[in-house]
Amino acid sequence: MRVLVVGASGRLGRAVVAALADRHEVLEASRTSQHYIDLTNSASVAGLYASVGTVDAVVCTAGKTPYGALTELTSEQWLTGVRDKLLGQVELVRLGIDHVSDGGSFTLVSGILSAEPVPTSPIASTVDGGIDAFVRSAAIELPRGLRINAVSATVFEEAWDAYGAMFPGATPIPVADAARAYVESIEGTASGEVLRVGY
Repeated sequence: MRVLVVGASGRLGRAVVAALADRHEVLEASRTSQHYIDLTNSASVAGLYASVGTVDAVVCTAGKTPYGALTELTSEQWLTGVRDKLLGQVELVRLGIDHVSDGGSFTLVSGILSAEPVPTSPIASTVDGGIDAFVRSAAIELPRGLRINAVSATVFEEAWDAYGAMFPGATPIPVADAARAYVESIEGTASGEVLRVGY
């Protein structure tokens, strides 16, 4: 199976690549990988698909959102978060439909903040919730037996030093646990599901 991993150079992306590499042909894409992609640029997304050809699965572990107090966040910060993690993944699916083989799959990334927001997370919570809703909606319209799911994880042990203070009382998980959820989505039969990991 040919699997395109977008965000392959990041913490989660590297874990997903490692979880897939022994059984699948993995194509790594990011701003620093062999295959370049900028999720905020539709032409870049289209160019990635043109360069890799047909794949059996598309995985996304990329997408950034600004953090800040609701009363202090600017409209530009909101647009930045929506344009990157939410609309970037929508474009990855929209432009990828014709490049994924029959019965193939998309697996997107959302996160715990859609269900359990914390202070300074209004943009991330909104974006994660939008991704979850998009997955459920797209699942009922995708053609040719294509499937779509999202992986929504709590904070990672490997990122606890940076983000732990935002999640008081939370129990972090190894990033490898989230990577296994991607494997489940790619190799399984589910569609329209949000695979929650660690919460």
